[in-house]
Amino acid sequence: MQVNTKLNLKEKVGYALGDGAANIAWRGVATFLFIFYTDVFGLSPVTVGVLFLVARLSDGISDVVIGIVGDRTNSKYGKFRPWILWTAIPLAVILSLLFTSPDFDSTGKIIYAYITYILFTLIYTANNIPYGALMAVMTGDDKERTKLGSYRMVGAFGGGMLVQGALLFLVAYYGSINASIGVDQVSEETYRVEIKASEDVQNVNIKTEHGIADFTWDDKRLSPVDNMPTKGKSFAMEANKNYSFIVEGEKDLKESDISIIDQQSGYSNAMYLMSIVLALLMLITFYTTKERVQPPKTQKNNLLRDFKDLVKNKPWVVLLVVGLLFNVYNSMKQGIVIIYFTHYLSDQLLAATYLIALMVASIAGAMMTAPLGNKIGKRNLFIYALIFSGGINALFAFCSPENINAIFAIGIISEFGSAFFPTLFFVMLGDAADYSEFKNGRRATGLIYSAGSFATKFGGGIAGAIIGFILGAFHYNGQDASSIAGAVPGIIMLMSWVPAIIAIIAAGLMMVYPLTQNKLDEITTELNNRRLSEQ
Repeated sequence: MQVNTKLNLKEKVGYALGDGAANIAWRGVATFLFIFYTDVFGLSPVTVGVLFLVARLSDGISDVVIGIVGDRTNSKYGKFRPWILWTAIPLAVILSLLFTSPDFDSTGKIIYAYITYILFTLIYTANNIPYGALMAVMTGDDKERTKLGSYRMVGAFGGGMLVQGALLFLVAYYGSINASIGVDQVSEETYRVEIKASEDVQNVNIKTEHGIADFTWDDKRLSPVDNMPTKGKSFAMEANKNYSFIVEGEKDLKESDISIIDQQSGYSNAMYLMSIVLALLMLITFYTTKERVQPPKTQKNNLLRDFKDLVKNKPWVVLLVVGLLFNVYNSMKQGIVIIYFTHYLSDQLLAATYLIALMVASIAGAMMTAPLGNKIGKRNLFIYALIFSGGINALFAFCSPENINAIFAIGIISEFGSAFFPTLFFVMLGDAADYSEFKNGRRATGLIYSAGSFATKFGGGIAGAIIGFILGAFHYNGQDASSIAGAVPGIIMLMSWVPAIIAIIAAGLMMVYPLTQNKLDEITTELNNRRLSEQ
């Protein structure tokens, strides 16, 4: 079989849809799970931070196991493709369970969160490591893999755009509450709004449709600190009980302008729909791709030798550390966005527009990766992108809630730079697999790609822990307005210079990566000659 195949458009797009599906899960969790756990499910930020970190500690073992098993899988579909088929539906199911809110006590909720989150990371591992390794065996041409990597990231960012752009609107749609609403005008832009529902709602959010007006409780017993004006209010609603607010900042307010959302039901049903889309896209990937590159025919199964080759593989070691750091960077930015827009800008739905804008910038960045990487080298492009994206991201520290245009501009420019990271990373893992075969005469593609899954998930766990600990240090409580106000400096830190520092550190470490383009050309030529001699 010709291993240096030029892949056709159907196969490139089919492969890209798999990362679109994976990012419905991954970006959906990275962006929405923290605020779901704290503001809807009722867990403390420190509890969530510890959960994210502890759950990811097991990933190092599971990633390696799946990498080893993938390398040793032999089926009529290949080594890695069948895992995409086997895990498509289980991944969709566990994603749905993550955003389900059973009526447990506080201990039961923590246990449920740990079980479902750990299962999610394990099933995601069983899906994503074989998916990533598949790229390295679809073609033996490293430049063709770079093109495939660009398609992959366009798919990834497309999936991210779908979940990040649509989810909040789906939450509003599926969580709409049939409640009685009374609006009495007090002055030109001031109204008293009363609501009552016929059933209990554990976590309801009320705001105006345009999200402009400020809400305060119509309760003279509350202090100004406990009753700060916000663009909406979240609270537990008892059946047949009246709730009254003073609403200021919009003219001609009517009952139809008031949005009352059951966040628990909204999040669950919205993610159920996304999970169905995820499973369908994974199945398309399975049916449209093909494996071509096989290990050398003389290679014998030797797990100890595989590990020795791995730890001596300098490109892989550098990529493992840098991949961990850039995933902390990206996951921190994603994990704080909804909290930043909800509690600093006081406009949660605006976050959906912002996230769509970032995904468009990401797609543009992914499409530029192949031509820029071929021109200046993947290593150099990685370094420049880390410095550029991190430096721009630090500018969030100077933005006030009124600087919406500046916030969007900084986010878009920074995201354009950060789109290069995952595109280059997974392509360069394929280069590391080639390097191992070139140097040692052996190939353990799945084991090498376990670094990608480990870096992605453990980096996300570290990011979640950092978010949780910093918000905890500022006494953040997503269901208490006064604590949210006091945590604003921590929210700004997490949005700006904290991730920027991590990106700069990663850029410094990337400078020791040894595979220049000239070296890669030498490796590709030599491996092609070896494979031809084996035919």
